[in-house]
Amino acid sequence: MPVYRDEAIVLRTQKLGEADRIVTLLTRQHGRVRVVARGVRKTTSRIGARLEPFSHVDVQMYEGRSLDTVNQVESIEAHGPRLSGDYARYTAGTAMLETAERLTPEEREPALSQYVLLVSGLRALVAGEHDAELILDSYLLRSLSIAGWSPSFADCARCGQPGPHRAFSIPAGGMVCAACRPPGSAAPSEPTVLLLGALLSGDWVTADTSEPRDRREASGLIAAFLQWHVERGLRSLPLVERGPRSAPPEVAPAGWPHGTS
Repeated sequence: MPVYRDEAIVLRTQKLGEADRIVTLLTRQHGRVRVVARGVRKTTSRIGARLEPFSHVDVQMYEGRSLDTVNQVESIEAHGPRLSGDYARYTAGTAMLETAERLTPEEREPALSQYVLLVSGLRALVAGEHDAELILDSYLLRSLSIAGWSPSFADCARCGQPGPHRAFSIPAGGMVCAACRPPGSAAPSEPTVLLLGALLSGDWVTADTSEPRDRREASGLIAAFLQWHVERGLRSLPLVERGPRSAPPEVAPAGWPHGTS
């Protein structure tokens, strides 16, 4: 059978039979794939611990009729143990994994940008140099942008009139001018709009110095924008801890890009 190798992030696992698992991976070259990992639930398995959610792995697989099968796994970075001790970062990471799966709906369709963004986002969570809620919200905006749903936080999303504008419309795709404002539009504060733009562009100085009330408002708009495009909410998002934490430094961790992905 044809054998291939790829780097991947483990998104999810499911039990299969008495000792096997189906593992959902987001790979560098092959997009999202589901593979069978045989015998990994046995205590004698040498690769079971490497195929847990959050794991960054180098995996070898051989093609099957319905699902491919894992043949060999080497660990690159084991993020799970480092995230599991912090509720805020663990739940933020879980929401990131679920988002990555939802925004790569077609199996085996290359999604390199989504893969690179997820790797960077998980490394940022582990580094702990920004609040977990900020990293998550930045990740959500960027992943939506990669998927083709980038919101506008400056010019009008409908007519392109230069901002700043006061209304935010989810169906319209972001901030809208007074002439284009549809009924039911939100009216976020100016600091919230600045924060949203900072999260999308990677301006961590602005994001780190934002106020808790602006973060909460921005998080609500981002969650609603995500739900609109994926058609239903994330199961993990309501579990994410929201609230003030200790102020982080104003330097982005290695691997977490400053600019828009």
